Amino acid sequence: MRKFLCVVFVPFIYSLHYSQAAKKALPCYDLTTVLKVEPTALYKPHLDASKSFGIQLLKDSKTLQKYINKGKFHKIKKSGKGYNVQKLDYSKGYMVSKAKTTLENMGAKFSKATKGGTFTVSSITRTLEDQCRLRKVNSNASLGISSHNYGNSFDISYVRFNNILKYNPKMEVALEKVLKHYADAGRIYYIKEKQQSCYHITVKNY
Repeated sequence: MRKFLCVVFVPFIYSLHYSQAAKKALPCYDLTTVLKVEPTALYKPHLDASKSFGIQLLKDSKTLQKYINKGKFHKIKKSGKGYNVQKLDYSKGYMVSKAKTTLENMGAKFSKATKGGTFTVSSITRTLEDQCRLRKVNSNASLGISSHNYGNSFDISYVRFNNILKYNPKMEVALEKVLKHYADAGRIYYIKEKQQSCYHITVKNY
């Protein structure tokens, strides 16, 4: 009786393990569907700017790591002059060189304008897998390609300054002045996202 059970049970376990492994190997997104989504007129310049860096669409962590190894992506410090990076559950703290430099310069400019104040970076580079995971908990996350998928975009909260989650109109005005300065200089595009309470910033290949 025991031999019979083992013969039946072992193949069942193997079958279950194989199906789970196969399921894990499959991406959680459908690339064909993702590529079919047309960007809005407001968002299209962000994607065009992203593609100008010569970075291929970041599908997964493995793709991102290849760029890191090649020196194309640079690690973003958790804090710097004028900025803090919150815990990144659905993005990675790496960006292309110009995006990293622009973030740091914006932070320094904001710090000077607010006499030592800091803004909060809430999201940085996302792979398609990261975006898929995010969409499971946030239905507002993009269904199509995001400029975050190329390593030159980041989000800044406009409700969290000096590590305090609280509406601060003076700080928000100061932040928007910094963003406008860089936009007028032809270095970034930015969008104020009302649902996410953040500014979406895309650095141009200036």
